[in-house]
Amino acid sequence: MSTSAPPNATAFLSGTSRQSVHALPILLILAGYLCARVLEVLPTPIPRTDIVALDVLSALSFAVVDGIRHYHLRRMLVFAGICVVVGNFTENLSISTGFPFGHYFFVELMGPKLFQVPVLLGLAYVGMSYVSWTVAVAILGQFSASESGLRWVRLPVLASFIMTAWDLAQDPVWATVLHGWVWRDGGQWFGVPVSNYFGWMGTLLIIYLFFTLYLRRDPVPESADRQARLWPALVFYGLCALGNMLQLLPPPASDVVQDPTGKLWSVREITTASALVSIFVMGGFLALAAVSIARRKTKATS
Repeated sequence: MSTSAPPNATAFLSGTSRQSVHALPILLILAGYLCARVLEVLPTPIPRTDIVALDVLSALSFAVVDGIRHYHLRRMLVFAGICVVVGNFTENLSISTGFPFGHYFFVELMGPKLFQVPVLLGLAYVGMSYVSWTVAVAILGQFSASESGLRWVRLPVLASFIMTAWDLAQDPVWATVLHGWVWRDGGQWFGVPVSNYFGWMGTLLIIYLFFTLYLRRDPVPESADRQARLWPALVFYGLCALGNMLQLLPPPASDVVQDPTGKLWSVREITTASALVSIFVMGGFLALAAVSIARRKTKATS
C-alpha cells in the first residue's frame, strides 16, 4: 500500500505541483493583503493612505497574477479596462448627479484623484471584481460563458451579488467611521443609503456582462486542473471577511459617530454588523464555492 504526502501550501494554492512556480507570488500577495488588513486595526505611525494603497494594490496584484493563469494576458487586459472605465464613469457620474449610488464625495484618506474619483478606488474595482468573479466561477463551475439560452447570465449576476456583499460589509466602516468618503444625506445602513447597493449591483452587472460577452467571442481554453486553481481567490475573499471581523478587536476611539445629517451611530454596532455580514453572507458564498469544488472533484474521480 502506498501513501502520499499531504499537499503543502504551495501545491494547494496552485492546484498542481507543476503549477507551484506560480504559487509563490500568490502567497506573497495574500500575505501583503493580510498585512494591510491587520495594520488597519493596529496603532501605527504608517499613514493610513499608505495602508489603503497596500490593501488595494495587493488585490490588484492578485487579479493580475491569478487572472493571467486562468484567462491569459489579453483577456485580463480587457477585464481591467472594463472595470476601470465603467467603475470610474459611474463613480464620477454619481458624485456629480447622485445617480446611481447617491450623493457623496471623497476626502484625503483615499489619496490622489482622477477627476473626482481617487485613483486607488478605480484600481480597487479591478482587484475585487476579479476575486468576486472567480468565487462565482467556483460556485457555478462556469468558465466559458458558452451556455445556451439565458444560462450564461447566471455568472455575472452571481458575481455582482458576491461583490456587493463585500461592499455591504465595508462601506459603513469606511464611510461613517473612517470618513474615507462622505454620504451627504446619510442613509439607512449605518449612514449609507440603500441606493448605494443598488448602484453597486447595476455597475457590477454591467462590468460582468461586458466581460462575459467578450468571453463568448474569445472563450477560455479548457484545462483539466482549472477547478483546483480556484482556491487562491476563495482564500483572498476569505481574508477580506477576516479583515472585516478584525475591526471588532480594537476599542473604538469614540463610542458614536455622526453622519452629515446629524444622526448618531454606534461604532460598535457598525463593526458588529460588518462582522456579521462577513461571516454569514460572505462566508455563505465561500461555503457554496468550497462545496461546489469538492462535489465536482468527487464527480470527476468517481
